[in-house]
Amino acid sequence: MEPLIVFSIFFLIVVLAWLVGTYNRFVKFKNGIEESWSGIDVALKRRHNLIPNLIRAVEGYSEHEAILFRTKGDYLTGSSGVSNRSEEESRISESLRGLLGLAEAYPDLKASANFIALQQSLNEIEEDVQKARNRYNRYVGKFNTLVESFPAVYMARRFGFEKRNYFTLDLATQRELPEVDFSSSGNAKE
Repeated sequence: MEPLIVFSIFFLIVVLAWLVGTYNRFVKFKNGIEESWSGIDVALKRRHNLIPNLIRAVEGYSEHEAILFRTKGDYLTGSSGVSNRSEEESRISESLRGLLGLAEAYPDLKASANFIALQQSLNEIEEDVQKARNRYNRYVGKFNTLVESFPAVYMARRFGFEKRNYFTLDLATQRELPEVDFSSSGNAKE
């Protein structure tokens, strides 16, 4: 009877150690997600602070377009949800992409030292956003894997750990590839 008691105690200790370790991993990944989201938020706020400077640089060259971009650039509503913030930031990225494209139409603006410095700052901020987004998504991936893994899935349900959404964002400084359509090419005659 004594070996059965020893085995039972050993089994309970192993199960308890696994439960504590798994719970701590959930907490570690959850905190990593929150910390990474803070990094994204800081980089996006820096980008929002840069937008008015870009608009002022453009205003002297094209008042009409600058007004358009100023109204489009006021999307930040302080939402904390990943999906809402992702949609808002995607709209802002589209506006910034258009604003940067406007420089092509105004060679003097494109050559302006102030505009070039602002554009370089935007590039740096966009790189920071991308790094923070990658870090956030790594933590989300690890957390989601743990939430769906057996037998941790039961612990996740018990303590209310649910899958998180990845943060996706098209950056304003990314260049889109041109569309190539081969359907309009002539058919070879036999």
